[in-house]
Amino acid sequence: MRCDLHIHSCLSPCADEDMTPYNLVAMAALKGLNLIALTDHNSARNCPAAAEVAAGMGLGFIPGMEVTTSEEIHVVCLFPSLDAALDMDALVYRHLPPIVNRPDIFGHQRVMDHQDGVLSEEPRLLINACTLSLTELPRAVQKRGGLLIPAHVTRPSGGILPILGAFPADLEADGYEHHRSDLPDPALKALRRLHSSDAHRLPDILEADAALPLPLCTPDFAGLRDFLRGRAMDLQANP
Repeated sequence: MRCDLHIHSCLSPCADEDMTPYNLVAMAALKGLNLIALTDHNSARNCPAAAEVAAGMGLGFIPGMEVTTSEEIHVVCLFPSLDAALDMDALVYRHLPPIVNRPDIFGHQRVMDHQDGVLSEEPRLLINACTLSLTELPRAVQKRGGLLIPAHVTRPSGGILPILGAFPADLEADGYEHHRSDLPDPALKALRRLHSSDAHRLPDILEADAALPLPLCTPDFAGLRDFLRGRAMDLQANP
């Protein structure tokens, strides 16, 4: 299963404006991926449009979001359904500071339909840290049946290791995102490792050069959940 589980759309102000739901799904299909997740900053509101496009193209799709915790740690949260993702969206939105976006500085935040028509523009800046802590976030994700994956764990901006100095052994994570498997933190050894693009531009969406051992007939949330929770083989590189 060729996957990219961390992609931003034009709802994220730091993403290119051509990262529309239709464009990003079409690019993933063109690159030969089987399964993608849309994970905008602190929002899932472009997931319905992307899900509809993906269904029409026969591409597996998981709705999600990249939550910035109160500690300013970035966490990819993936959900089994659009309803669950949008319910989490509403919770995170209530915990975002009421700071108005400046499109001329940060970029536009556009909610789109499946034909890339603009439905609305989100006025509140989405890239701020919300007031949910790294302790509170797992409970909220679990309540909605979701998966919690700390993003780009070594990156100075948003990475859990530079910010906290270590990976909390008691953090209820389902995996972690990084391209290296030899990270020294022992708490990571019990978790599955994912390599995703964190794409903010169309060319940055992953090529089909790495695979997860998921059956091609089930490119979905359940297969990914089973892999992350140890009911499948480890990450495989393409021979």
